[in-house]
Amino acid sequence: MLTAIGLKDRKNFVELFLTPAIAEGFVRMLYPDKPRHPRQKYLLTAKGIRLYDAIKDEHSQ
Repeated sequence: MLTAIGLKDRKNFVELFLTPAIAEGFVRMLYPDKPRHPRQKYLLTAKGIRLYDAIKDEHSQ
């Protein structure tokens, strides 16, 4: 995700994008009780999928 939006620093990405996306309910952690789990992944929620689809549809027109 970092390279997709042109960032190089993970700290800035987490602060500016990932944490707010989790707080707003667009993204959820696979292991929410263990944020530093070695296989931690971030998944789109239903709300996140709707936003993704809306953005994708907007760009395809």
